[in-house]
Amino acid sequence: MNPMQIEPKIDLEPQDESVLLRDRVLKAARVYFFSHGFRSVTMDDLARELGMSKKTLYKVFSSKTEIVEAILKAKFDGLDAELQAATCDIQDFARSLHDLLELTRRHTLEINPNFVRDIRKELPHLFQFIEQRRTVLIMTYFSRLLEFGQQQGQVRKDYPVSLMIALLLGMFNSTINPERLAELNLSPREGIEVLLEVFLNGVLSASASPPEQAEKL
Repeated sequence: MNPMQIEPKIDLEPQDESVLLRDRVLKAARVYFFSHGFRSVTMDDLARELGMSKKTLYKVFSSKTEIVEAILKAKFDGLDAELQAATCDIQDFARSLHDLLELTRRHTLEINPNFVRDIRKELPHLFQFIEQRRTVLIMTYFSRLLEFGQQQGQVRKDYPVSLMIALLLGMFNSTINPERLAELNLSPREGIEVLLEVFLNGVLSASASPPEQAEKL
């Protein structure tokens, strides 16, 4: 065997192994929590799902609450980065609108309503965190897009963007929650679709593409 073909063995530093283990836990736990909710999931469930001992899991996170806190922070940090990329250099209003709508749908629908219900009841500080981060993201990125749309004549100019954003936030906070969706007999997907359609029908100008066309771009 040619010695030059032997791949060198690279030993990971303990710190690197810890980071990899943490990332592995968060990736699997994100799917598990968002699918099953918070209340019914135990550290034993997560350890079994990950194929590791509970002792190893506790070396990385001290509780399932700490895991969920890290998951939600990573989720919103990731969404922030995606929204920033979608709106950093807007050239086409309809295309950017489509991108923002798809990101909003995907990140909202990733979470099972049971998870939101559990967090609201058992971890109100995290539910507040969700609402605060959502508010900041909508105010930042939807405001940017709506202002561009007004400049291009695609968004109505008789309403200030600040009012449109306030209405959008109010619609999200009052509608996209498990209790309200159940009252309206809507699935999360249906709730999101109705909310966005109603909002866009109200803010787009007569010359703009209707929401149905924007979705198909």
